[in-house]
Amino acid sequence: MSPGRRGRLPHVDARTPAVLVLTGPVTRDEVAGLCAAVHALLEGGRLPGVVVCDVGGLGPPGLWAVELLARLQLAARRSGGRIRLRDPDPALPLLLDLVGLAFETEGQPEQREPPLGVQEAVEPGDPAR
Repeated sequence: MSPGRRGRLPHVDARTPAVLVLTGPVTRDEVAGLCAAVHALLEGGRLPGVVVCDVGGLGPPGLWAVELLARLQLAARRSGGRIRLRDPDPALPLLLDLVGLAFETEGQPEQREPPLGVQEAVEPGDPAR
């Protein structure tokens, strides 16, 4: 640390969310620690209310991954935030949707917004809404 920077806080980009990297199968004993980490990241968060979970290293998804993400989302909501997934296996969003859990994924449009460049088609004879 240079003398000119003594006593100054490090630069933190307020638009960049905190990231929690998840690797390998997570044991039940590790879940409580990960939930505490989500809470801590939201408390000291850079982007208010968002923690990005990098799930690229989890491997093939299964119900254990669904349970883990559900618990992390619950911990985030209890802290006033939410989870955003980064680099999920293509089957993970399908599995989450199958069990009724909705997660935002980086690079994907939000559910209420249509993707850019997509126009809704109207069939002749459809009633006006």
